Amino acid sequence: MRQLPLRLGPGPARSFDSYVVGSNRAALLALREPAAAGSLYLWGPAGAGKSHLLQALAREAQARGEAVGAFGPADPLPWAWDVGWRLLLLDGCEAYDVPRQHAAFALFVEAAGAGVPVRAAGRLPPVDLPVREDLRTRLAQGLVCRLAPLADAEAAAVLRREAGRRGIELADEVVAYLLTRYARDLGSLMALLDALDDFSLAEKRAVTVPLLKRMLAQPADGATAA
Repeated sequence: MRQLPLRLGPGPARSFDSYVVGSNRAALLALREPAAAGSLYLWGPAGAGKSHLLQALAREAQARGEAVGAFGPADPLPWAWDVGWRLLLLDGCEAYDVPRQHAAFALFVEAAGAGVPVRAAGRLPPVDLPVREDLRTRLAQGLVCRLAPLADAEAAAVLRREAGRRGIELADEVVAYLLTRYARDLGSLMALLDALDDFSLAEKRAVTVPLLKRMLAQPADGATAA
């Protein structure tokens, strides 16, 4: 299968207002409770909004003038504790290598000693995470909330909202085509929407299913069609 080159441009600021709640209202309410010491762990499939919610939480805390420590599997080591932090965020926990597992556990210990809340996320529940036992225990010891992926109507609403933000009008048949034939996680759909925006501008055509099919039929840069 040919990989489509997609433009991953900057998206809108991640906020609680821009999160489509769906069936995740209980998890959202728990996350937005006044930050007491302790931990909360969000888990769910790609595209369920885990990173979105952690970034929204960081944005809200920073708007109050609070310093936030935030780490994911791609962040370089060392992960050094800062005494000024009022919130610690750990994202993508299932992808931590051994050194990052060690660093995350050390941050957990520092946060507990300082009374700083920890909010973490991963694709798997704590019991199934491929991490060292002491980190798994820390992630499981607080509140654990599962995030469900969006239903069809909710995903369609997000696509239309993001298309409107780009000045694109998406007909019902385009939305249905995208949702039935491509990866359902919102990250992939947003990247595809970016590419479609670029292609429609270059072609000076409205976004339609035939235009979408034509874009996908184009060979990747430097590739030869089979």
